[in-house]
Amino acid sequence: MTSEADPLTLVLVGPMAAGKTSVGRRAARILGVPFVDTDKRVVSAHGPIPEIFAQFGESRFREVERDAVATALAEGGVVSLGGGAVTDADTRELLREHPVVFLMVSPEAVAHRLGGGGRPLLAGEDPVSAWSRIFEERRGWYEEVASATFDTSRRPMQRIAEEIAAWRRGLE
Repeated sequence: MTSEADPLTLVLVGPMAAGKTSVGRRAARILGVPFVDTDKRVVSAHGPIPEIFAQFGESRFREVERDAVATALAEGGVVSLGGGAVTDADTRELLREHPVVFLMVSPEAVAHRLGGGGRPLLAGEDPVSAWSRIFEERRGWYEEVASATFDTSRRPMQRIAEEIAAWRRGLE
């Protein structure tokens, strides 16, 4: 069982548009814990992510992101990480003590999810090709930190969240 000193924690990692926020909100509701999106925390404290990238570069962004991840993990709940958080070795180290779910998604399923802007790493090229290239670069890191993997390509997000919540409860 979890306690105030040891809050229930579940981390979601995966590529852009895998459904981390959508599944994460639902899983948190089912588990009765807070939901934290570390990208939103970074934006709240430091401004839009594309501006952080443009002004300070990716390495500075990863430092800020790592701090947001560490804070969220200490608080507990369902924690959704940005797609590239796992590229940072220190962030991966933070995840070692927590149950981590890798949300997979196929390029076909992600094609319609990439609408809208705000994804600086996809700027200037075909979004699905860029997504596929970035996913393949990061896939090994997702697999390294993952305790379990769930595919979000073709199933309702609510069903996936229920399965993840049941998996997490089974760890207690």
